[in-house]
Amino acid sequence: MAEEEKQEQEQKGSGKKKFIILIVLLLLLGIGGGVAYKFLVLDKKKAESQEKQAQRIIEEIKATEKVGVMFDLGTFVVNLADTDIERYLKVSIVLELKDQKIQAEAQKRLPEIKDAITTLLLTKKSSEIRTPEGIEFLKEEIAKRVNAILPLGGVKNVYFTEFIIQTG
Repeated sequence: MAEEEKQEQEQKGSGKKKFIILIVLLLLLGIGGGVAYKFLVLDKKKAESQEKQAQRIIEEIKATEKVGVMFDLGTFVVNLADTDIERYLKVSIVLELKDQKIQAEAQKRLPEIKDAITTLLLTKKSSEIRTPEGIEFLKEEIAKRVNAILPLGGVKNVYFTEFIIQTG
C-alpha cells in the first residue's frame, strides 16, 4: 500500500511537472512569436515608410532644382502705414515664374502687377515686415496677388534682392 501511494504521488508530481513545463513552453513560444512579429513585420513597415519619405524628399529636391524663369519687377519705394513717424520702404523684387508663357503674360500685365504690389506695400507697417516671419508672409501675399492677376497663375517664388526700411 505504501508503494502504491508513492507511485500515485510520483505520477501526480510528474503530471504537475509536465503541466508547468507545458506552460513555460507556451509562454516562450508566445514571447518568441511576439519578438519575431516585431522584427519581421513592424520593422518592414517602418522601412517601407522611411523609403516613401526618402522618395518624397528626392521628388521635392528635383522640383526645386528646376529653376523657373526670373522676372525682375524693379525697385519699389513706398511710404509705410506707420502713424507714429514717417517710414519708407525700398524693396527690389524678382519673381520666379514657371515658364516663358507666364513671363510673356506678366510682361503684358506689368502695370497691373506693379500697382497691386505698390498698393499692398502701402498698407504695411514697419513692425509687420521687420521680422523674418513678416517678410515671408509679405512674399506669400505678393505671390497670391500676382497669381490672381495672371490668368494661369504661375508665380513659384518671390525674391527680395533689396529690402530697406528707413525713417524719414
